Amino acid sequence: MDLTGKTALITGSGRGIGKAIAQRLSDAGAKIVINDVSDASAATAAEIKAAGKQSLFVKGNVSSSEDVNRMVETIIASFGRLDILVNNAGITRDQLTLRMTDEDWNAVIDVNLKGVFLCTRAALKYMMKQRWGRIINISSISGIIGNPGQVNYCAAKAGIIGITRTVAKEMASRQITVNAICPGFIQTDMTQKLSDKVKEEYSQHIPVGYFGTPQDVAEAVAFFASEEARYITGQFLCVDGGMISVW
Repeated sequence: MDLTGKTALITGSGRGIGKAIAQRLSDAGAKIVINDVSDASAATAAEIKAAGKQSLFVKGNVSSSEDVNRMVETIIASFGRLDILVNNAGITRDQLTLRMTDEDWNAVIDVNLKGVFLCTRAALKYMMKQRWGRIINISSISGIIGNPGQVNYCAAKAGIIGITRTVAKEMASRQITVNAICPGFIQTDMTQKLSDKVKEEYSQHIPVGYFGTPQDVAEAVAFFASEEARYITGQFLCVDGGMISVW
């Protein structure tokens, strides 16, 4: 899966799954653009540069049209093209539906769903001119099966699948593919906060018997970003250890 000469933007890529994706695409030869709302995430770009690869950090909030447009314009000015977009940025504001505030609902929808739309729209402007592009959206199995206490998160992740299938149909004739990945339980900062007892209970719902790693998700992204996946579009792939099949 050779991505030499390609430029990839990964939103929310300062740590966790986003960072693993950035490193994997860099290993495949892509120039990497790290995006996050925190200046601390610039360290990820610095790590990639230290490994002898090209990388750029662009701070920005994906829920802001102004930030997103500025971000993409900076990428074009720096690298001349944008070939791969990985919509990974996401937040949680968990609460039971009856207790969820408007603010909690709006915050998650704005980042997790609106952010995908804004970044996709901005990237397509250049991908259409190139007549080549790869958009990979990070959804979740929660967007398929639901999860108590996460009505905002699940709605956003389900919406991402809808965006994926719609944009895939719109862009297929331009050689732009659009696919989604739905991770299950992955070893991240969020899951590390769970007690050993809770982790064990969750693991019982996973046929392979353990949580996945950010690298597992990154490998799937690398495939969708490659020329080898040129005939795959409008699909979602569950990276979940078989969890969705038995739920």
